[in-house]
Amino acid sequence: MSAMDRYPTLFSPAELRGLQLSNRAVVAPMTRTSATSDGVVTDEMVDYYRDYSVGGWSLIITEATYIDKLYSQGYGNQPGIADDGQAESWRGVVEAVHHSGVPIFAQLFHAGAVNQGNNWVSGSIAPSAIRPINEQITRYNGNGRFQVPREITLQEIDQSLENFAAAACRAVAMGFDGVEIHGANGYLPDQFLTTYTNKREDTYGGSLENRFRYHMQLAAAVRDAVPDNVPVGIRLSQTKVNDLEYSWPNGAEDAEYIFSRLGEIEGLYIHIASHLGCAPVFGTDQSLAGLARKFSGHPVIANGKLNDPVEAERILSSAEADFVSVAKGALADPAWPEKIRSGLPPNPFDPGMITPLATIANTRRWRQANNSG
Repeated sequence: MSAMDRYPTLFSPAELRGLQLSNRAVVAPMTRTSATSDGVVTDEMVDYYRDYSVGGWSLIITEATYIDKLYSQGYGNQPGIADDGQAESWRGVVEAVHHSGVPIFAQLFHAGAVNQGNNWVSGSIAPSAIRPINEQITRYNGNGRFQVPREITLQEIDQSLENFAAAACRAVAMGFDGVEIHGANGYLPDQFLTTYTNKREDTYGGSLENRFRYHMQLAAAVRDAVPDNVPVGIRLSQTKVNDLEYSWPNGAEDAEYIFSRLGEIEGLYIHIASHLGCAPVFGTDQSLAGLARKFSGHPVIANGKLNDPVEAERILSSAEADFVSVAKGALADPAWPEKIRSGLPPNPFDPGMITPLATIANTRRWRQANNSG
């Protein structure tokens, strides 16, 4: 049986906001900490993204890219798109990927309180002055506890929305085919949504409506800032990089509210990150991605343990998602889709690929040492 027979949905064409995609396999955004210290893209990063563009993927989403030079940076050697110079440095990546006929989206990011290795002069800001739980992540240059953030002011909230919108415009001007808001994994937007990181008593705190207000304003601000035909997405999750157990307190009720509200914003897609995989949640018969698609009516990208093409096909064929994004499988083998299509086993993921640091150089050294390309 051919791969097309075994995985007919995975390898079927699709479109996203008018953008034609050759199949449903997407390179997930992955933190690589391989830019220069001032957030400029390197030649090594150009080669890294080029590798995916010839591997059979239909779409590439960049690693998280910070949107201002005050508080949004989350990691040392993280790329930015906070000014024209940083944006210009992405040109080589965009051109290299487009040379293979593959579209690429920029993921826009604000760390809030969760920043690693973070003796930034400006400190950090968050919905409330609450230290993030657990330890910083060593593979992202983190060490020890997180710093205590300063509570973000209403004026700074407005400024952050403007900064996201401006970054989106820079991305489109640089040739990116779409933009994705990183609203997941415990970073600034998710800090507003999460009950234990948001203790505000104004219109951004308390009720779910208030805690989700920032996501809604952010999605609307970015959607309005770029041309109507440019795809705009927002990534959501329950868990965080520093908390792999959190779930929305009211389960399916929260999911229905969150996704229905996003459904009010025309022209979005939703990218669901599920650290524990795409199993049914909240006692329903659907994954979080499935609930997102059901309640929003928007296209959905599912993410979480989908490097197994059987599981990827299941999620797609059951109409719980329109696309699947793959992280560890993509990191292990940039030709993951092409190998599956050809009936070959992709290289398996090994934690050594991101040890001791999750950099492009360390991954390549591991591949060379293990003869895996």
